[in-house]
Amino acid sequence: MKHGLIGLAAFAALASCNPQAPESTRVLAPSAIGVDGAAIINADATPDVWLSHGRTYSEQRFSPLESVTGANVGELGLAWMSELDTARGMEATPIVVDGVMYVTSAWSVVYALDAKTGERKWKYDPGVDKSRGGMACCDVVNRGVALWKGKVYVGTIDGRLVALDAATGEVAWETVTVDQSKPYTITGAPRVVKGKVLIGNGGAELGVRGYITAYDAETGEQAWRFYFAPNPDKQPDGAASDKVFAETANATWDDAGAWRTDGGGGTAWDAMAYDPDLDILYVGTGNGSPWNRTIRSPSGGDNLFLSSIVALKPDTGDYVWHYQTTPGETWDYTATQHIILADLTIGDQVRKVAMQAPKNGFFYVLDRATGELLSADMFQPVNWATGVDLTTGRPIETPEARFLETPFAAVPGPLGSHNWHPMAFSPQTGLVYIPAQVIPQIYVAEQPGATPQALWNTGVEFAQAGPTPTLNERQALRAALKGQLVAWDPVAKKPRWVVDYPTPWNGGVLATAGGLVFQGGLDGRFRAYDAATGEKRWEVETKYPTLSGPISYEIAGEQYIAVTAGWGTAFPLTAGGDALETVGSPELGRVLVFKVGGTAELPEFETFEADLIPPAARFGTEDQLALGRTLYDRNCMVCHGPLVVSSGVVQDLRWAQAPATKATFAEVVLGGKYASAGMPAFTNGLTADEVEMIRAYVVMRANEDAPAPAPQ
Repeated sequence: MKHGLIGLAAFAALASCNPQAPESTRVLAPSAIGVDGAAIINADATPDVWLSHGRTYSEQRFSPLESVTGANVGELGLAWMSELDTARGMEATPIVVDGVMYVTSAWSVVYALDAKTGERKWKYDPGVDKSRGGMACCDVVNRGVALWKGKVYVGTIDGRLVALDAATGEVAWETVTVDQSKPYTITGAPRVVKGKVLIGNGGAELGVRGYITAYDAETGEQAWRFYFAPNPDKQPDGAASDKVFAETANATWDDAGAWRTDGGGGTAWDAMAYDPDLDILYVGTGNGSPWNRTIRSPSGGDNLFLSSIVALKPDTGDYVWHYQTTPGETWDYTATQHIILADLTIGDQVRKVAMQAPKNGFFYVLDRATGELLSADMFQPVNWATGVDLTTGRPIETPEARFLETPFAAVPGPLGSHNWHPMAFSPQTGLVYIPAQVIPQIYVAEQPGATPQALWNTGVEFAQAGPTPTLNERQALRAALKGQLVAWDPVAKKPRWVVDYPTPWNGGVLATAGGLVFQGGLDGRFRAYDAATGEKRWEVETKYPTLSGPISYEIAGEQYIAVTAGWGTAFPLTAGGDALETVGSPELGRVLVFKVGGTAELPEFETFEADLIPPAARFGTEDQLALGRTLYDRNCMVCHGPLVVSSGVVQDLRWAQAPATKATFAEVVLGGKYASAGMPAFTNGLTADEVEMIRAYVVMRANEDAPAPAPQ
C-alpha cells in the first residue's frame, strides 16, 4: 500500500515502492513517545524497530531488514535470553522501539527489556485472580502489547485494559472492558488506530456475547462498541452495531435458542488490520456459543456475525461490509485468525486485498474495499465442505458434516487448519506463509436432557465413552496429526512449496528482506527457510516450543531475530501427553534473541519427571465409570488431557495426591483448594456425587497406566 502524510510523504513513497527500505530512505526511528499513526503507517522508513503487532497496520509481518541472508544465516547464534517468571504458554509478539523491548508472558504480565542485552528495565503484574484461569479456554496466554505516544497497552486475562507509562511501567489508567461476572477473557494484543485503543475478548466456549470496543488512548474513555452477536432481546444496545443488526443481522438468528442465554459468541479474540487509505478497520470474529447451531439457533440461520471478517470505520465503529467464512458456524471454525492486507496483481488488475486462512481450511482473498470474494481454496485437507461457491460466497457443505443424527469425524477439528499462530506475507516472493496443521475431531451432538457442562458450553460431546484405546490405538491417532509450513501463492491459488513437521501446532512466521522465513516448532526448534524455495537454511534447539510470532529489529547496524518460548497454549494443554514427542518442563518461559555471531548459551534442559503417586484402589460400577468419563470429558479434559493423560502443562491427575480419597478430591474440585494456582471450584456445575464419579474414572485410568511393579 502507498501512503503519504505531511513531513514523511517522500519517505513513505520510497519505502512502499521498495520494501527493503535502503539506508537512503531511512529516517530516525521514533522514541516510545513518538509512536503514533504516522510512525506506524511509515514503518518501512524505520525498519530497525517493530512498532505494532504485525509491524505495520497491514499485518504482513515482513521485515525490510536484510543483513541476515541465506549466505550468513548459518552464523546466527544466541545474543541473549531473558526469563519471564511464568511457566505457562508464551504467545507474545514483542514490540521494539528506542532500544527497548516490550513483551508479555502468561497471566498478562508485561516486561520492558533492554533490546540489546535483555536486562530487565521494569515489570508490571496486573495481579489477575488466578482462579479465572478456568475461564481461559486455551491457556492463560497473552499475545502482546500496543504502544502509542509513550504508553504501553495490555489486555488482561480477567478482562481489563491497562495503560502503562512506557518509561516506568506505572499505571496511567485502566478500565474493565467486560462483565466480569461472566466467563470473558482477553488474550489478544490491542491495536491503536487514530488515537483509539481497540480490544476484543474471548470466552465463547463458555457462553458470552462477543464485541470489540474502542477507548481513547489518552484517557481510557469508551468511544464506541460493536457487537458481533445480537442483543438477547434483539433490542438496540446504544452501540455502533445497532443499525446493522436491526436491518440485517437479527433476522439471521432464531427468536428462540440457547444463544439468548448463552450469549451467541462471536468473540473477537485476535485478528485486526487497518487500511489508512480506505480508513477501514478489519476485525476477525469467532465461533458460536454454544458451538452447535442446532442448540444455539434451532431453526437455522447464518447467525451473523459469527466466523466473519467485519469491516468498520475506526472513528465511529460504523459498519462497512462483512464476509462470513462459515455461515451457521457449528464446529468452532473461527475467523479470528490473522488477517493480512496487500496489493496483488490478479489478471490485469492490481487489487487491494485482505487475506485470511481461518480455522475452516480455506484460504480467502477478498477485495478489502468492498468485501467481494475473489478466491477461496483449500490450503489443508478438508472434509466438512467440498469447496466454496464463488458466486454466492458460501461453502458447499458435506451433507453429514453438521452431525445432526450421527457422529462426524471432521477435518479440521476445533483447533483448526490454522489457529492463532500468525502467518506472514513477503512482497518479494508474493507468498503467504501459513502455519498449517491437520487435527481431526469427532463431533457428536449433545443429547436433549444431558447433564450440562460445568464451564464449557459447546452443545457437543468432546469424546464418546467406551473402552479405553490401547497404546497402539493411541499411537495411531497421534500419527494422524500433521503440521506444515505452507508457502501459499494467493494469485495462483496453490502452494509454491510445503515443509512437513513432526507435529501440528507450530509457531508463527516472520518473512524478511534477506530472503528468509523464520518459524519455531512445537518440537523445541527454531528454523529459517529460503523464502522462495523452502530449503532449510538454519536450525537451532530452543529447549522449549517457540510458538509466538518472531520479529526482527536492528541496533547499531546488527540485525536481531527475537521470539518467545515456553510450554503451554491450547494444543499441549488439551491434547495430552500422547499427542507429543516429549513432556514439558516446569521451567520459566523465555525471550530468545539471535544475531550473527551470537555466543550466548541456553541452560541445559531439565527433563520433567513427575513423581508417580501410587494410585488408589479402583472403585465404581461400569455405569458409574462410564458416566465419570463423560463428565471428565465435558469438564476436565480441556486442561488435563484426554484419557487423563496430561502433557505436563498442568497437573497429571493420574499421579496427583488429590484423587487418593473422596475428601481430598472434593476439596480441590468443589472447595477450590488450588484456585490461586488456576484450578477453579466447580461448585456451580457439578454435584458431590458427580465429582466422585469423575474420581472413579481418574483412579481407573491411573491403575491402567501405572508402571508394573519392579521385580523383587
